[in-house]
Amino acid sequence: MNKREYKQRRNSLMKHLGKNSIAIIPTASEKTRNRDSHFPFRPDSDFVYLTGFKEPESVAVLIPGRKNAQYVLFCRENDKIMEIWNGRRVGLEGAKADYNVEEVYPIDMLDEVLPQLLENRERVFYSIGNDESFDKRLIEWVNKVRLKARAGIVAPQEFISLDHLVHEMRLFKSPAEIRTMRKAANIASEAHIKAMQACKPGMREHAVEAEISHTFTKHGCPPAYTSIVGGGENACILHYNENDAELEDGHLLLIDAGAEQDCYASDITRTFPVNGKFSTEQKIIYEIVLKAQLAAIKKVKPGNHWNQPHEAAVRELTKGLIEIGLLKGDSKKLIENEAYKTFYMHRTGHWLGMDVHDVGDYKINGKWRPLKPGMVLTIEPGLYIAAGTKGVAKKWWDIGVRIEDDVLVTEDGYDVLSKKAPKTVEEIEKIMA
Repeated sequence: MNKREYKQRRNSLMKHLGKNSIAIIPTASEKTRNRDSHFPFRPDSDFVYLTGFKEPESVAVLIPGRKNAQYVLFCRENDKIMEIWNGRRVGLEGAKADYNVEEVYPIDMLDEVLPQLLENRERVFYSIGNDESFDKRLIEWVNKVRLKARAGIVAPQEFISLDHLVHEMRLFKSPAEIRTMRKAANIASEAHIKAMQACKPGMREHAVEAEISHTFTKHGCPPAYTSIVGGGENACILHYNENDAELEDGHLLLIDAGAEQDCYASDITRTFPVNGKFSTEQKIIYEIVLKAQLAAIKKVKPGNHWNQPHEAAVRELTKGLIEIGLLKGDSKKLIENEAYKTFYMHRTGHWLGMDVHDVGDYKINGKWRPLKPGMVLTIEPGLYIAAGTKGVAKKWWDIGVRIEDDVLVTEDGYDVLSKKAPKTVEEIEKIMA
């Protein structure tokens, strides 16, 4: 993403904020892992969406209509000693030169300068509740301004959440964002192929996960989320992440793993046989899920609403379950009664972007949102038949299948960003041969 893209985003947002307003966007806090060790830092998605700045201890301020500078950034100063210990910093001059910052201050001056920026502003746009300590500081700054009332200085009277405005912008991806997400999907697709090629009976789940992690790291990407690598009965646990069991001959392996490229996520799930060959029962269940996924993807097009892909998937899954005797009765009534939820208990997708479960409303005025070009969503139906499921023959036990792709809504339909990840039975068995 280039500097111009971030500037356009800030300008677009400021048009919605209106005059006499101010927006305050802090980045995420560093999180302690244990003692003096931290988790790898990941900036707040809204913050980096508007700034491109990825260092901790940073606060962006947008002030529409301000004469000398409408974009103000607080960040860390260059510090030779700290940079020897913890790495290079952008610094104040670097922020101006490389990030189009109009006015920059050391983060240590936040308590001194920000109250001044709040003076005579009617509205504060800020997403309260993300950081309790920062919320308290904002209240202190506003109270500091109120003490100047006798000098004719007015404190803000209206506080508005910034979430909805920014999240509505983030829902629609620009061409540059789509290129980045396609790259993330291609990297994740490569990782899934490597996992298929490496998988053998007797391996442990974490050994297969290592193939995925290696591919991500080779491309300079962290995982977009904790990878799910579940064999056999573990494939029937939706958010399984122990990833430590031995993979058995004759079982399926479900892998849900995505790469993060420049803070944009991919999210792909593939399911394949540990020994490289689907059994009769595994193939039957797999083909039902694949048919449901393809039917759902076909419903991704402008004008259709958010829930239509899910409805299509549920119809196909229910039909398939009836055909193999795991559900009995009229299809419409079974769907009305949600009988399929014994085997399919989650929804068919979610928004995808800078967050894996990305921001954006799913309903508007109580109705499912229409799909529009630039939106990206996942399509991920599945069937999970845990051992001991009442009324289910043992031959179906421990078969868990999910197939997930990242899908862009285009002007006339859809584009599967993760199409390079094989998913037909024939493709998978050929790769694993």
